[in-house]
Amino acid sequence: MKTGAFALAIIAVALGVWFVLRSGGPTPPSQSDTAAALPDGALVAVAVPASLSDQATAGKQAFDAKCAACHGANAQGKDGVGPPLVHKIYEPSHHGDMAFVLAAQNGVRGHHWNFGDMPPVEGITPAEVLNIVAYVRALQAENGIN
Repeated sequence: MKTGAFALAIIAVALGVWFVLRSGGPTPPSQSDTAAALPDGALVAVAVPASLSDQATAGKQAFDAKCAACHGANAQGKDGVGPPLVHKIYEPSHHGDMAFVLAAQNGVRGHHWNFGDMPPVEGITPAEVLNIVAYVRALQAENGIN
């Protein structure tokens, strides 16, 4: 009996992995899924906090200079270019702060979305990335992603 249940569990996990890989990962919500109209090309609606810490403010400046071209204003994503960082996939329990540092330093193979690989970010320091993470985390918190 235990062997049969174990075999069924293995099959269920394998089918789940196959389905996720086959489907190409999560799909960001479409504009019709959000209550507010999105800026041109944005993938998700993002509420921006009324105030930011000094570190998050510095992070916003660095994000706007180094990240927004691909990840959109306020990390809303950019259709056909880059995913939204204000998304449950990037919550701290799934992608810790060091994941952002390593992605900026080394680039990252596309694995959650169908946007392709992310190249390393040229000319950015680990301290700047940590400021960016503080900004992204503030945006996430404002939007219920903790």
